[in-house]
Amino acid sequence: MSPRVGYFPHNNSLFVLRHRGILERLLPDVEWVDLRALPQAERVDPKTDLPGEHSDWLFTEGGYDIIGTGFTPPLTALANQRDIVYLGISGPRVENGRLVATAASGITSAADLKGKRVGIAHGSWQTTLLLFALDQVGLTWADIEPVDVDVRGGGTALLSGDLDAWVGTYPGLREVEAATELSTLVDTASVFSHPSLWFTRRDLAEGNRAVVAAVLAALQESDAWITANPRAAAQYFVDDAQSRGVPADLDAWEAALRGRPFGVHPVSEEFLDEQQRAADLLAANGLLPRTVDVRSAVLPWIGSAVTDNATV
Repeated sequence: MSPRVGYFPHNNSLFVLRHRGILERLLPDVEWVDLRALPQAERVDPKTDLPGEHSDWLFTEGGYDIIGTGFTPPLTALANQRDIVYLGISGPRVENGRLVATAASGITSAADLKGKRVGIAHGSWQTTLLLFALDQVGLTWADIEPVDVDVRGGGTALLSGDLDAWVGTYPGLREVEAATELSTLVDTASVFSHPSLWFTRRDLAEGNRAVVAAVLAALQESDAWITANPRAAAQYFVDDAQSRGVPADLDAWEAALRGRPFGVHPVSEEFLDEQQRAADLLAANGLLPRTVDVRSAVLPWIGSAVTDNATV
C-alpha cells in the first residue's frame, strides 16, 4: 500500500517529519496529506457536540491512514464508533498552555466561570482541559458559554473583551502575555498530562505492521532532531505561517518547541486512565453520544514497537 500520513502544524512532530525526508527513506511511496487542504466540515455547536473530522478522515476517501492530534480526538472517534487504535503518546506537555483571564476581569479561578464566555479550540485538548477544570470546582459544561476560537483569534478576543477566559497555547499565548497582565485560572499540570498522541485504523495496524513500525521509527528520529535543533525546527513553522500571510516570530516558536517534550512513548496506564475519565465526563456532559472503553483501542504489540524504536 501507499500509506497516507496526515499532518498540520498543531502536531509539531508530524509537521517537522513532513519536512525532513526521514519517513521517505523507510516508505518511499508515502503520501502526505495536509489537513488544512481537505474540505472543512461545518463547525458544530460547542455546547452540545464535538467535531469528528480528525478521525473521520481516517475512514473517508481522500483522507489519510495515520494522524497525530491532541488529547480529545481519539475519544470522539471511539464514541462515533470509529475502529481506531493508539500508536503512541508524547511526554506531558503541561507547559504548552493554560486557562487564563485578564487580571482586570477580576476572574481568578475556574469557580468564577459560571455564565462566562470561555474560548477554546473546540474538539482539541483544550475542551478536555476546560471540562476537567470545571469538574474540579463542581461546575458542568452547561454552566459556561463555550466559544469555539482558533489559536490566534482566541487571544485577540480575550484582549478585546469578547471572551471572559481563554485556554491559550504557546506561541500565541506569548503575544497576549506581552499585551496585558493575565491571571492563571488553571495550569495544565494540575488537571492532566496533556500529551500529543498518534492513532490509526485498526485494519491498517493489524494488516500493515511494517508501515506502523516505519512511522514510529521515523517519528523517533525526527523528534530527536527537533530536540537537538529547536531553532531550525521552528523555522519550518515560521516559513509555513508566513507563506499563508500569518505573522510568525522565530524566537517565539523556538521557545515553544524548547518547552515541549519530544519522543514517542507507549500508551501508559496513567494515560489510559486520563482518557477514560475524559471520555466519561464528555459523555456525562452531553458532548459525546455514548460512553466508550478506551482500552479497546490498545494493541499490545504496538507498545513493543514504540519501545524498540525509542531514540529520545
